[in-house]
Amino acid sequence: MFRALTLALTLWAGMAQGACRQSLVLALDVSGSVDEREYVLQLEGVARALEDPAVRAALLDMPATPVALAIFEWSGGSYQRLIQDWISLGSANDIALVTTRLRVWQRSAAPETTALGAAMEFAVALQDRGPRCWRRVLDISGDGKNNDWPRPRTVRASGQLGDMTINALVIGTATTRSDDLRQSHIAELTAYFDAEILHGPDAFLEAALGFEDYADAMARKLLRELETLPMGAAPPSTPSRRFADAQTDAQ
Repeated sequence: MFRALTLALTLWAGMAQGACRQSLVLALDVSGSVDEREYVLQLEGVARALEDPAVRAALLDMPATPVALAIFEWSGGSYQRLIQDWISLGSANDIALVTTRLRVWQRSAAPETTALGAAMEFAVALQDRGPRCWRRVLDISGDGKNNDWPRPRTVRASGQLGDMTINALVIGTATTRSDDLRQSHIAELTAYFDAEILHGPDAFLEAALGFEDYADAMARKLLRELETLPMGAAPPSTPSRRFADAQTDAQ
């Protein structure tokens, strides 16, 4: 019992020195299936989810070890565009900076294809140059299956994802389709993301029945990710140098 207590105290002492409790990447689908209206709904949906009182409280619950956030949009294999580089969410003002950026962001021309595997690889590189946190998470939103290179299962099998958890927000078809067709589409897409995209023992997915439901679905997903502190692995004691330098320059 004494050894177990010592181990637990050592683990929590290491956590207390960590740079942040979670490095969270949001990856937004802007492929050809996403029209201008849906594009705006998606960006506004992320902003609204971050402003949700329960989400904001969860983000700011541990100010000594904040959540670090980065956001990018993706479509084809050659298109990944950084919207928000790494930012430490230590205050309501930090959250406001992100939501303002989302609301003034302008769309650029992007390929029609859907490259989920390439988005996963981009997130790995983004995490590698970001903060060293207790947990690394990728949230990938999508309304369709991969049709570009590389295949998601190839990326997962390569080992490059490491300990990064991949959760998903599956976006169903528009409200113009009948309820039966919408349910069939969301069920098929959910099964695909479950089999091809999710990664890690605690990975999960959330579903939005159209982009109109995106903000609520994103808020539900963020709350679920933020409510549990992972146990069983001691976090690194310091942030990556590049992230620390970027934070210093921003001050």
